[in-house]
Amino acid sequence: MSTTRILDGGMSRELLRLGAELKQPEWSALALMNSPDIVREVHQEFIAAGAQIITTNSYALVPFHIGEERFWTEGPALIRLAGRLARDAADRKALVAGSLPPIFGSYEPQNFEPLRVQDYLAVLVENLWPFVDIWLGETLSLIAEGEAVRKAVAASGKPLWISFTLADDEAAIKGGEPKLRSGESVEDAASWAVSSGAEAFLFNCSKPEVMQTAVETAAQVFRKMDSPIEVGVYANAFEGETGEAAANEGLHDTRDDLNGDAYSRYACSWVEAGATIIGGCCGIGTAHIHRLRKTLLR
Repeated sequence: MSTTRILDGGMSRELLRLGAELKQPEWSALALMNSPDIVREVHQEFIAAGAQIITTNSYALVPFHIGEERFWTEGPALIRLAGRLARDAADRKALVAGSLPPIFGSYEPQNFEPLRVQDYLAVLVENLWPFVDIWLGETLSLIAEGEAVRKAVAASGKPLWISFTLADDEAAIKGGEPKLRSGESVEDAASWAVSSGAEAFLFNCSKPEVMQTAVETAAQVFRKMDSPIEVGVYANAFEGETGEAAANEGLHDTRDDLNGDAYSRYACSWVEAGATIIGGCCGIGTAHIHRLRKTLLR
């Protein structure tokens, strides 16, 4: 387990804990506008907790959250700010992953617009590029979103990590075939990843209960295809089904039972299944990452 790399956790609730104002629809983007020092502080706290890779606070810098007009007028400067804050916090102590979110809404694969997506991704890539070590397409719900991210960063010369969010309804928790929120199979997504040139294939922003089967499925595909792609997981702590409400329509409640010890136990099962990159998503904070780091190192 000592070779496992540790990602950071969810940004938003740590921003709230340190006093930033967050409200919908802007959500974590509002902290960049009003309290960027707190964004930097969250990055620093995750590194102190043991994160070896931190993620730029650029997830909400899309029209879905900040609006179309603001994206084009203020977006480039906010994206650069998100990159610079992460780079400053990393200060050679951690790598920086550039967050490339689903452009047309989290958990909403039906809204994907292939003819428009590159216009928006290009703005994110151009303005994050000077600050990041890795591209992280995250919380993607369908393979086409992953392919769009691949195209957007193809000329950047920097490694690509792709992270899909999984269906985490009751059927999935009971052991059904692991699927993306689009209904596409994890097996198909993993096969696509082999041809994509991605260096890592992850699962995020879904319940921890559905992650192990997905890791096992992906790892099996990579073994069959003799692919060196790493597998990773960063689950969320949401109550209920993650996809029940759109991402900018409210704040999901988080689970009381998913403390650092409980989350670390899940993480150990993911490592045993083949994952080598572990972190946390929404509701997984610095205390979780601190405990996770101690557990995986041990």
